[in-house]
Amino acid sequence: MLQLPHIRFSSFALATVLGGLSSTSAAHDLFASDSPWMLGDWGGTRTELLEKGYDFTLGYTGEMGSNLHGGYGHDRTARYSDQFTFASHLDLDKILGWHDAEFKLAITERHGQNISNDRINDPRVGGFTSAQEVWGRGQTWRLTQMWIKQKYFDGALDVKFGRFGEGEDFNSFPCDFQNLAFCGSQVGNWVGGIWYNWPVSQWALRVRYNLNDTLYAQVGVFEQNPSNLESGNGFKLSGSGTQGALMPIELVWSPRVNGLEGEYRAGYYYSNAKAQDVQKDSNGQPAALSGQAYRSSSSKHGFWLGAQQQVTSLASDHSRGLSLFANATMHDKKTNAIDNYVQAGVVYKGPFDARAKDDIGFALARVHVNPGYRKNARLINQAAGLDDYDNPGYLPVQDTEYSAELYYGIHLADWLTVRPNLQYIRHPGGVSQVDAALIGGLKIQSSF
Repeated sequence: MLQLPHIRFSSFALATVLGGLSSTSAAHDLFASDSPWMLGDWGGTRTELLEKGYDFTLGYTGEMGSNLHGGYGHDRTARYSDQFTFASHLDLDKILGWHDAEFKLAITERHGQNISNDRINDPRVGGFTSAQEVWGRGQTWRLTQMWIKQKYFDGALDVKFGRFGEGEDFNSFPCDFQNLAFCGSQVGNWVGGIWYNWPVSQWALRVRYNLNDTLYAQVGVFEQNPSNLESGNGFKLSGSGTQGALMPIELVWSPRVNGLEGEYRAGYYYSNAKAQDVQKDSNGQPAALSGQAYRSSSSKHGFWLGAQQQVTSLASDHSRGLSLFANATMHDKKTNAIDNYVQAGVVYKGPFDARAKDDIGFALARVHVNPGYRKNARLINQAAGLDDYDNPGYLPVQDTEYSAELYYGIHLADWLTVRPNLQYIRHPGGVSQVDAALIGGLKIQSSF
């Protein structure tokens, strides 16, 4: 039976929206398609504030997913998840005369359910990708950004300090697709216990140096504190529970190829916190058979590569055309369940003259499980005397998960884009016994 998705607007968000409506009801650009905000320019107040250095935004992302066929649970159930973002960005140069300085504050609230958890993946092991990327990291309120940035030497040196996530600056990638395998910083999806993507924040420092107009290098130090992931710690500022630090380094090149924009990233991360081995005990024997605790490693590390390149454009509008992208991550086999991940895809912006701001996207991804992690699951089943997948006590053995997504982005207004999409997931959670899933999705991105 199809369950209709339930959209919940928090009382605070609703009050904010209604307040904006009451103050802008007479504005000529209320709901105007060429306005960046649904509630318009507040009678010119918004533009005046921007000119003075004050930028305030209220964003909303909603995602629906329904399993049309297959998955662990075959009934055709829909799930809805969403996120509100309340943010302010201050130009401290204009406001305080603090040259080349800015401040950002963002609070987020997530709510809803995820079809991947409820129907697609085997609940005994869960999954890897998510059909609704906006779900996760606790459906709760969070302080997502609180940082100050200062530039030096005519902008050559850029220093950022405060609370933010690694993916804001490192291994960054757009989030137009709805499947998590094609959205945002991918390192955080496969080593999420140490690399915290949006909306989680932690104390951090990022230093960037622009080598020239198209090339920069950056390094960061991020507090590795698992307690920041807990739902009740969305506004925690203390460092209690810190286990170490995660240190990424990255080189980013942004060339123009035949006049078309591109971006290429290569990076490495290192965590100095202790990490648990996926298979062996302190004696080098399989912990599943010895009954001893899994041994710990003194560190954890990995690499990533990313590329985005526009390859065609229209003479009349260079924003329209075909772009290619690809991402790959590699991780420590001793301590991480996923040892490598790859994805690639295409996006075409402005497919029709009458729909110049629409876009079409298609992508494929492969998530591969570490052989040691897979062997450990087999040994756990062996120790328990289980070999029947249908036995509730059996631990499914995970291998490789494949994902694909096709979407069409309908640009209804500069403040509203709706992206219906179709997703296909083979071996959800890397479990070959789970039927391939076909998922219908709908992503809404708007700014009030």
